[in-house]
Amino acid sequence: MTVAAAVSQADLANRPQFGWINVLKGGAAQLIVLHHLAFYGPMSDYVQPLWPALLDWLGGSARIAVQVFLVIGGFLVAKSLSPTGRPGIAAPLQAVWRRYAKLAPPFLAATLLAAVITPVAGIWMMHDSMSAAVTLGQLSAHALLLHGVLGYESLSAGAWYVAIDFQLYMLTVSLLWLGGRLAGQRRGHWLMPLAVTMGIAFSLLYFNLDSGWDNWAPYFFGSYGLGMLAWWAGDPRRKPAAMALLMTMAAVPVLLALAIDYRSRIALALVVACALCLFGRARTPSQGGAWNIINALGRISYAVFLVHFPVSLLVNALFTSYVPLEPAWQALGMLTAWGASLAAGAAFHRWVEVPLGRVMGGVLAHLAGRPVLASR
Repeated sequence: MTVAAAVSQADLANRPQFGWINVLKGGAAQLIVLHHLAFYGPMSDYVQPLWPALLDWLGGSARIAVQVFLVIGGFLVAKSLSPTGRPGIAAPLQAVWRRYAKLAPPFLAATLLAAVITPVAGIWMMHDSMSAAVTLGQLSAHALLLHGVLGYESLSAGAWYVAIDFQLYMLTVSLLWLGGRLAGQRRGHWLMPLAVTMGIAFSLLYFNLDSGWDNWAPYFFGSYGLGMLAWWAGDPRRKPAAMALLMTMAAVPVLLALAIDYRSRIALALVVACALCLFGRARTPSQGGAWNIINALGRISYAVFLVHFPVSLLVNALFTSYVPLEPAWQALGMLTAWGASLAAGAAFHRWVEVPLGRVMGGVLAHLAGRPVLASR
């Protein structure tokens, strides 16, 4: 047994966590689940007369909660790859492979789950939200995180985000590597913040205005880059003037983009980035009071994001087939699907995501020719 495998889940859970990030992640994950329940139906079609305004909002505006994950993704990648904002990265290919090894195995497991559950749900229900029978090419494209780029239908709602996250990570690694080559032996303290600011401007003023780019990283880099600048600006070792300058660099392209074409999702991204700059580094214990729930929801947010759609699809099929098609009963079905998605996410995190992480960690350590350390 490796040292990492000997570390218990309880030990990991008891470590101080980024509590306010978990607040954002947990809350955004719930909104995404509810958005898909409201948007895809068919239970929501029957509930609509009961809560028309709420269902309209959940089915429409609530989808911008994904911006929270994009900004947090940039915040955490800056923490991981360039905590001080300096250019350069020691092993770019290894960094990309580590990211793929973290994202892809649980994503593929969830994709296989969706491929199995969808035809099972089809026994009771026919609906537009259901995918056609999976093909080998479609499954292979998902495994490579290229389904959107290659034009394959996603097997689960939210599958696009995993691919985009990986693209954004590769883009960030590329910027750091190129910045390191340009800086050479110079320290280049402001090179990466300037490069990211330019990336935000190009993203928001060009790519994000054209939905034809929404399968590619530049469309989303505006929000991701805001998270990176928020990490660098929130560094307590920086002078106040430098912190203010970094947040100004983040705000100016956003405000210009909003003046040209207001997008609520971009406004939300700026608000989240400001919140992370102020509170994102705060550590909180995972024991006691509401933090137990908040940190647990934050930990399982990726798992919930991965598995909630097939679970919701199955609950939809069962409730619309065996339960009266009345608003109150179908509302109960939506609440059941929400709760089942959280339970499935917790189970998936514990029994699939964490074990796969240990296995992939061992594989990466073996390939690198070094032991797995407990500090991983």
